[in-house]
Amino acid sequence: MFSLMLPDAPAAAAVAAVDPVSHVILMLAVVLIAAKLGGEIAERLGQPAVLGELVAGILLGNLDLVGLRWVQTIPGDPTIDVLGKLGAVLLLFEVGLESTVADIMKVGGRAFVVAVLGVVTPWLLGWGVGALVLPDASPYVHAFLGATLTATSVGITARVLLDLGRSQSSEARVILGAAVIDDVLGLLILAVITSVIATANAGAGVSYGGLVAIFGKATAFLVGALVIGRAVSPKLFGVAGRMRGQGQGVLLVTALVLCFLLAYTASIVGLAPIVGAYAAGLILEEAHYVDLVARSGRSLQELVRPIATFLVPIFFVIMGTRVRLETFAHPDILGLAALLTLAAIIGKQACALGGLGAPLNKLAIGIGMIPRGEVGLIFANLGLALTLHGTPVVDPGTYSAVVIMVVMTALITPPALKWVFGPAPEPAAVPTEPAWLGPVPLLAGAAGSVAGAPHRFRWDTYRETQPWLHASRPGKPAARPPSASSRPPNGGRS
Repeated sequence: MFSLMLPDAPAAAAVAAVDPVSHVILMLAVVLIAAKLGGEIAERLGQPAVLGELVAGILLGNLDLVGLRWVQTIPGDPTIDVLGKLGAVLLLFEVGLESTVADIMKVGGRAFVVAVLGVVTPWLLGWGVGALVLPDASPYVHAFLGATLTATSVGITARVLLDLGRSQSSEARVILGAAVIDDVLGLLILAVITSVIATANAGAGVSYGGLVAIFGKATAFLVGALVIGRAVSPKLFGVAGRMRGQGQGVLLVTALVLCFLLAYTASIVGLAPIVGAYAAGLILEEAHYVDLVARSGRSLQELVRPIATFLVPIFFVIMGTRVRLETFAHPDILGLAALLTLAAIIGKQACALGGLGAPLNKLAIGIGMIPRGEVGLIFANLGLALTLHGTPVVDPGTYSAVVIMVVMTALITPPALKWVFGPAPEPAAVPTEPAWLGPVPLLAGAAGSVAGAPHRFRWDTYRETQPWLHASRPGKPAARPPSASSRPPNGGRS
């Protein structure tokens, strides 16, 4: 009787073998294990978790070299790829949440000059490296390669400044203020270049007038999203606050809906979805949803963090699996990686010019802007997907060179900053900065916080402790003490 109700053993095995969900579940388990092990090892070595996740992905993606060919299916699996791209969207949404439009307007002229120099100079140098090493490639490819050098990962610098007792210095204020503009300019360049490449791939020529139109479209979207979003966001959360559901669920779902809608809108107008996600993060301010925060007892960042903790490491591991170790056997790839790293370092030294005329350690500003990170990897990954006349804009060898550049700049910065600043001052030393600067901005994993994420700068806490920023945000509620359920953000992703 029961034997009639159950499938025979071969049939059951066949069903299990073709079940796509079970295959995805296994791949997710492998990717998450690799991410957490790699991140843990990196943090124990004093490096950001993102580097450990990236290296873990490189090792995982090359296990076929020792006979484990099954792992080759991971980077090409469409479900895993979608989850990784969602991780990139959430990552840029988190980055946007750590700043506001008011922060951008208050960074000051000097920080703005530092940011502009730190974006334009590496872009031009990277463009030149592409033209030198890849002379047969299109100028669009050279421009895209330069764009991968533009964005700074300031979390590494912020942690080193704290360790050195320099987090309240004038140099730190300039670096951290410039990092806000740095992200915006880098994403704007990405938006323009991807649109130009898509237009050229469609067979249409790109004139100077067309280039201006593309730049205007990208700028208009970003500015329009910020202006309209800031006006709509309080009303949207006001409507959401009337719902009777739990405050946590209403706040999180409303914020994610706004993030995904802006990301989709960006893709509709020909920009990368991450541009829209970043704009959504900039729009949202706690003053817009203070009632929902009071009901839930947790900030929006704390609610988003568990989802990002799941999806963002998948993105970085998958980025690593797309690096083939065989490419490092080619001297031209290693030469390209070395030149890109050199251009990335020299290009950010132009930031020191922003300190002219002020009593600042100009070399420290240049070095503090060196590390690249997640945004550079996102740029390179988009290049793998973009095609120009049937050829990927970024081939596997070039992608591997960009990954080497990201890793090298992240490793170089901490010892270079320690050298240029010298040893940390004694605890009893009299501070050299004015008293109004406030206390040291919180870094996840710093003394007194939960361990596990030692390299992420907390813009929200920094904003509350700095009067020059806090005073510019009317209607913002006073800082709340961290709740018992607070968890540190993902290490090294700033």
